[in-house]
Amino acid sequence: MKILGIDPGLRNTGWGVIHLESDKLKYVNDGVISTKRNLNDGERLLYIFQKLEDIILKFKPNIIGIEKTFVGEGNISSLKLGMARGICLLVAAKTNISIRELAPKLVKKSVTGTGNADKQQVNSMIKILLGKKPVNDDSSDALAIAITANNHEAYEENSGNSSKYNLNRAIQKALQNQR
Repeated sequence: MKILGIDPGLRNTGWGVIHLESDKLKYVNDGVISTKRNLNDGERLLYIFQKLEDIILKFKPNIIGIEKTFVGEGNISSLKLGMARGICLLVAAKTNISIRELAPKLVKKSVTGTGNADKQQVNSMIKILLGKKPVNDDSSDALAIAITANNHEAYEENSGNSSKYNLNRAIQKALQNQR
């Protein structure tokens, strides 16, 4: 099963693809879609849409995980983040791929064990779990979202019982290999 994680942003949208086979978690690829400052919001959104569509066609994920955002009243940056998130949801819907929307604290807790983890802790755990240093913080977050999206999928399908794809066992194996 391939999972694409997306950390939306109007300037930088992080993405990461993982593959879970049996009980082995594997890194596939990660990156960042960066938009140029001289583009207007509509042009930036179109660019993000086109690049995400290319990524989906190339890697053919089974699930897409997208970080939920919490918008504060009157906050322009939250509004712009919401626009980028909407484009990510649109691409997922257009390609008919199952979407998992995940709260940031859930993602951090799933990967590090605590919902209050900082960027460095998330980066460190991603490197341990996948054996690869992410491109940057945005793609690290996207890989964490992908890991959590799979865990969320397995939990939903099996009502909390052990899953066919068994992410927890994959995480345990990756951690044991670090010792």
